[in-house]
Amino acid sequence: MTFQRETLTVNGVRIVMLTSGQGAPLLFLHGAGTWHGFDYALPWAEHFRVMIPYHPGFGESDDAAHLTTPHDYVMHYLDFIDELGLDRVHLAGFSMGGRLAATFTAEHRRRVNKLVLIAPAGLDVPGHPIADLSNVPPEQIPSYLAHDPSFLAPHLVNAAKPEWQAARAREGGNFFKLVDNGLLNPHFSRWLHRVTLPTLIVWGEEDRITPVAQSEAWIRHIPGARLHRYPRSGHLVLDEEPDSVEAIEAFLRE
Repeated sequence: MTFQRETLTVNGVRIVMLTSGQGAPLLFLHGAGTWHGFDYALPWAEHFRVMIPYHPGFGESDDAAHLTTPHDYVMHYLDFIDELGLDRVHLAGFSMGGRLAATFTAEHRRRVNKLVLIAPAGLDVPGHPIADLSNVPPEQIPSYLAHDPSFLAPHLVNAAKPEWQAARAREGGNFFKLVDNGLLNPHFSRWLHRVTLPTLIVWGEEDRITPVAQSEAWIRHIPGARLHRYPRSGHLVLDEEPDSVEAIEAFLRE
């Protein structure tokens, strides 16, 4: 299995999407960085049509100055699904994408079959704050992302190149724009009770960005949600722990 690259226009914004496989549509919303790729998602393509669009302002997709809040991105993905002619999708989201996926589902649950949240950001949990990466030296970022940062080395071979650094700065700027406009919201949890469909939450126990202790708040707010925790895995749990990828596939196939 490999990913194919497709391009579409959503409400005037050029979007690049990676897609693979056949079957029920599985829409994956990525986190704040795209530099380590999405090969971990290829096993899902054995049973699903996996769709990974780059968010506006991230990866190969165009910028969209009019998208400034998490709700704007939710509306973008409502347009995205409509553009593809889909009625319902399985929806998965990682980190920042988990916040977007949870918000989308709370607002448009009739468009979602099952929901998967991987180390989602968004909740303001007293005593267990999300890491402020703006204060972390660049050389320490890999240790925040992974329990074993060595596996990231092949993805960092171009890190000294100006174009690589410019791409990261662009994505970082768009991420912090969302942070400034409510990505972390103390009132966000009040609507999670609307997520009444089957939900799986996946977390690495060594996560230094969104602490695993936050998972209990997500479980408390989403009725009937299941939680899978993985030791010796950091924020990039799907990259580090193949069992987490298999668990998501099994959940979606139930």
